[in-house]
Amino acid sequence: MVKLALALTAVLAGSASAFAPQNAPVAFRTGDVSLDAEAGAKRKAALKTLKKAAGAVGAVALATAGVPPAFAAAKDAVEVVETVDNTKKMVGLGAGVVAAGAAALTLTKGGAAKQDFLEAEPYWDQSTVPVNVYKNKAPFTGKVVSTKRIVGPKATGETCHIVIDHKGDFPYWEGQSWGVIPPGNREKDGKPHAVRLYSIASSRYGDDMTGNTGSLCVRRATYWCPELKADDPAKKGICSNFLCDTKPGDEVQMTGPAGKVMLMPEEDPTTDYIMVATGTGIAPYRGFIRRLFVENTPAAEVYKGQAWLFLGVANSDALLYDDEFQEAKEKFPDNFRIDYALSREQTNSKGGKMYIQDKVEEYADEVFGKLEAGAHIYFCGLKGMMPGIQDMLKGVAEKKGLDYDAWLKGLKKAKQWHVEVY
Repeated sequence: MVKLALALTAVLAGSASAFAPQNAPVAFRTGDVSLDAEAGAKRKAALKTLKKAAGAVGAVALATAGVPPAFAAAKDAVEVVETVDNTKKMVGLGAGVVAAGAAALTLTKGGAAKQDFLEAEPYWDQSTVPVNVYKNKAPFTGKVVSTKRIVGPKATGETCHIVIDHKGDFPYWEGQSWGVIPPGNREKDGKPHAVRLYSIASSRYGDDMTGNTGSLCVRRATYWCPELKADDPAKKGICSNFLCDTKPGDEVQMTGPAGKVMLMPEEDPTTDYIMVATGTGIAPYRGFIRRLFVENTPAAEVYKGQAWLFLGVANSDALLYDDEFQEAKEKFPDNFRIDYALSREQTNSKGGKMYIQDKVEEYADEVFGKLEAGAHIYFCGLKGMMPGIQDMLKGVAEKKGLDYDAWLKGLKKAKQWHVEVY
């Protein structure tokens, strides 16, 4: 017999207040109702009932706030789920707050949250990865939850983190991309704008871990005109500026999800991942890192390898998601590693600017050793990064007496080489 406790006061009022804006106080406190239920089938059935009931309620929560207050309120209100009969009674009484929270949580015996409700069976099986569910002629309409500048004042350009609500109807996996169709038509021929692909910058569970949102990391594309000595608005990036200018509630036409080349092979939990990025190429790796070190996923529970991130940006103000990455590194020092290449603040071994290939070269022996042992290496960012990377790798290979072309062919054949550049 497992002791289960449910606490609920002012059911109707509490349920309504849970959907107030985030800065509004939630009138919900722990009460004194205690219930007993057996573990096992009843527990699973209760969760299933709550998740069904939460479908509509969770959507309302997301429409009214960036991270559903219902999710947080439910965690406070529900210590453990009880029997099916009592769950149905609660939902019937209007305890939507409980249902909305349960949609995002699977409660373990100790009451801890798990992100395991969007997994394949087994979790590493990639046969059911969704691809191109929504196409250009019939795109999905998402709604912006929030748009936030995430770089400092001295960064070169503006980069924004955009959270989009898809109500759980646009599933994706870490490493995939979303297509975005900017509104309006092209000036030259009056046709709709072409779709632009953006790597998804969140895990499949989204930043709020409900499975109802996804995030993009977008740099605003501008063109500096030397004659005007200012940005030329006629030459700005149509889609990036649209996304960076969005506000909560704005609609976004989306396609995809696209691609399988950047997926993580999770069957072997000892696999090392070497992640190389410039700028917003960090996006897929944020999804990887959240899945392995932030969320309580099946992959995280068993992961014993090392994820090694190399990120190249201009300066410290241009670093992306550094606070998240440092927290993950602190919690998992043996499994997560970070190295930054700051081109305007650091110098390489030859006295020049420190670019991403220079930083990787500093650890060439270790990188090559990991690849020989089966590690997977990923590259994401501007396509201009690849010639420098490949020249560096070729030089190191030759010093080691390796045939670079044969070596690279071997990595590709073993599916250890993953490239997505733009």
